[in-house]
Amino acid sequence: MSGNSFGSVFKVTTFGESHGAAIGAVIDGCPAGIQVDVGRIQAALDRRRPGAAVNGIASAAVTQRSEPDTAEICSGVFEGISEGTPIAILIRNTSQRSGDYSNLADTFRPGHADFTYDAKYGFRDYRGGGRASGRETAARVAAGAVAAMLLERHGIRATAYTVRAAGISCKTRDLSCIGQNSMRAPDNEAASRMEAEIGRLRRAGDSAGGIVECLITGVPAGLGEPVFDKLDAELAKAVLSIGAVKGVEFGDGFAAADAHGSGNNDPMRAVEGAASFSSNHAGGILGGISNGSDIVFRAAVKPVPSIFLRQQTVRRDGTRYADAELEIKGRHDVCLCPRIVPVVEAMADIVLADMLLRAKAARAG
Repeated sequence: MSGNSFGSVFKVTTFGESHGAAIGAVIDGCPAGIQVDVGRIQAALDRRRPGAAVNGIASAAVTQRSEPDTAEICSGVFEGISEGTPIAILIRNTSQRSGDYSNLADTFRPGHADFTYDAKYGFRDYRGGGRASGRETAARVAAGAVAAMLLERHGIRATAYTVRAAGISCKTRDLSCIGQNSMRAPDNEAASRMEAEIGRLRRAGDSAGGIVECLITGVPAGLGEPVFDKLDAELAKAVLSIGAVKGVEFGDGFAAADAHGSGNNDPMRAVEGAASFSSNHAGGILGGISNGSDIVFRAAVKPVPSIFLRQQTVRRDGTRYADAELEIKGRHDVCLCPRIVPVVEAMADIVLADMLLRAKAARAG
């Protein structure tokens, strides 16, 4: 299997399966001299881990699988400082129930990667989805925490949050609310209604999707490569590589299709001798390069495919397929938005760390 690495200079490779012994990440290209706080890596993992509560509140949206997700730094850090050598982070799996998946050995779950993995490799790890499991994202979050420590030296910060879930949208963007509700939404009242609807869907055996928005502040103008490795293209690839994400838009996104140039362009002006933009329809990126405004993008998250309703599917018998019905067992999320929030932040941090280091080689002086 190829395609397990992301990045050019700040490069992250993840490894491991949902029900294997462990998952983890290797970070290659992290500069020496970065303070690497394992406590901050752990805090990031705690936000993503299964069974986690937000502000002491357990969410109806997340799985009841409870796992400590303890980060072990195996290399690349000495006395809390990065050495400039590969940083390896290990996260051991401790709460597998592989027996919950025994009925999936030859039967494919609708909405999952079961069929496509089998079609590609002729074999698959059906225990929890193997490499296709959302559990792989824990390794990304660990690597993203290291990237965030690099970025904060330059005043760059990514903040993600749920703006829509189960058909309910936030009406405000109060970032202080994100840590106050279990949906990690910037609107406590909307979050309460999201939770109520998600609770109803859990009782009905169904699931929901939503939208996660990300705000990146402190990005200077000039990050991004202007052809194939545009900043927005790399961010889109990074976020679309998260299993449940089916779409990404920047700034006004698809609404720009109905706009006029006179309304969609962001007027420029000089403020104390510096260039500034009066609006941000572009979402902080022009020509694939950051323009100094806040970067804003949104990710569409599909409904969790593991639902507790009987579904039509197929079963493989040798080289032939036969119709079958499937009722999924186990512990599953109902809406992924709260747990995808830290993953979106991590992938944004990894991209920005890579682009920051690439920018240092773009011109002399």
